[in-house]
Amino acid sequence: MGNMVEATEFSEWANRFNVYGVPKTVLNQTDDYSLEGAAPEHMLLEKVVAAVGASK
Repeated sequence: MGNMVEATEFSEWANRFNVYGVPKTVLNQTDDYSLEGAAPEHMLLEKVVAAVGASK
């Protein structure tokens, strides 16, 4: 499941996930598995694999 929110409209979420730039991708609702900016696909895949491994 994914959500996209406008940081200026949801400032509590922006603060919770330390949003300083956009886009910001947060996986598993933790900043431990996040990317800020337009990251290459391989970087996103690395974060997804790490997040899935951590949730097992």
